Amino acid sequence: MIKLEQIGPTNAPVFKNIRLRALQDSPTAFSSTYAEEFKLSDADWLTRASQWGGVNSVAYLAMATGNAVGIAAGVGDRNDYQRANLMSMWVAPAQRRLGIGRMLVDAVAAWARAQDMLYLCLMVTSNNDHAMRFYQSLGFALTGRNEPYRNDQALLNFEMHRSLS
Repeated sequence: MIKLEQIGPTNAPVFKNIRLRALQDSPTAFSSTYAEEFKLSDADWLTRASQWGGVNSVAYLAMATGNAVGIAAGVGDRNDYQRANLMSMWVAPAQRRLGIGRMLVDAVAAWARAQDMLYLCLMVTSNNDHAMRFYQSLGFALTGRNEPYRNDQALLNFEMHRSLS
């Protein structure tokens, strides 16, 4: 059975572990890199975990029998109070296609609705067709906005969004 836990100071080591696993498994799915985040100290990870529970953000771990198998975060958009951004979304390869991704996105969407936000937005790398199809199955659509992917100029980040109403 999968349970969601909100990321905070008490589970910072678990957060660190799954985030580094995600960066190793799917390096082009994130704007950060394993090399960058591996250098962070335990104090840095504790600070990051504490920040996810702020007024304008939330993050969840998907836990299966005490092991983290997924992660997702939501952050209010600094420039548009009606938008939340889905970030850091990842599910362990052996746990994919079991509904965990949907559970994580639904939790972030519920948080955003509770903050009176109207849209959930995300960026997906242009080479990640599987993720694009997954997000489309959850009601997300491409907006037409894109930007260069910071770690590989041959790739783009495509913006997708869905209504929360």
